[in-house]
Amino acid sequence: MTAALDQIIVYPDSDGQPMADNTLQFRWIVLIKENLECVFRDNPDVFVAGDLLWYPVERHPEIRVAPDVMVVFGRPKGERGSYQQWQEENIGPQVVFEILSPGNRLKEMAKKLVFYDQYGVEEYYIYDPERVDFTGYERQGENLVVIETIHDWVSPRLGIRFVLTQEQLEIYDPQGNRFLTTIEFSERAKIAEQENERLRELLRQAGISDGLGSN
Repeated sequence: MTAALDQIIVYPDSDGQPMADNTLQFRWIVLIKENLECVFRDNPDVFVAGDLLWYPVERHPEIRVAPDVMVVFGRPKGERGSYQQWQEENIGPQVVFEILSPGNRLKEMAKKLVFYDQYGVEEYYIYDPERVDFTGYERQGENLVVIETIHDWVSPRLGIRFVLTQEQLEIYDPQGNRFLTTIEFSERAKIAEQENERLRELLRQAGISDGLGSN
C-alpha cells in the first residue's frame, strides 16, 4: 500500500515562485549561499542550498517551504531537485535565511517562523536589505526565540559573525574574513595573481628558481 501511494504522490521541484523579486534580494541570497559554500567547502557532510523546496513530512507534498538559504549539517553535498527530509535520514535544515523584498514582508515571515519553529530549525535569520533591518531567532528548548542582541552575534552552528552597520549587514567567516561578492572574489584573486607574478619576476631577476608555481 505504501509503495502504491509513493508512486502517485508528486513532490514538485518548484513552487512556481521566482527565486527573488528584485536584484538586491537576489544579490544577498547569492552572497550568503555562496560564501557559506566556501566556509564549509572542506566538510563533505554540510549541505548548503538556495531556494530549494524542503518537504519535512513524507506523503504530504502540501507541507513545504523554500528558504532563501538553508544549511543542513549531517547530510552530504550533492545535487537535489528538492530536499525530502525522510530521504535524508530525517535530518532537517538547522539554519535558514530569508531575505525580505516588497513581495514577502512581515506577514509571510511570520508564517515561515511558525513553520521553522514546528519543524526543528535551530537558527532563523531575516534580513531586509532595503531597510537595513536584521532579525534572528535561536532555538531555546522547544521554541525559536528572538535574539535580543543581534549586533556582533556569532551563529552557534555556522560560526559566522553578523555586524549590522548603518549602511548594511556585514557577515564574517570563522576566520574573520568578510563575506565577499563574486566580483570581490574575482578582484582579490586577480590581485593575488599579480602579486605572485611580481614575486616570480623578482626571483627570476635574482637567478633563483621560484617555488610559487605558474600556469
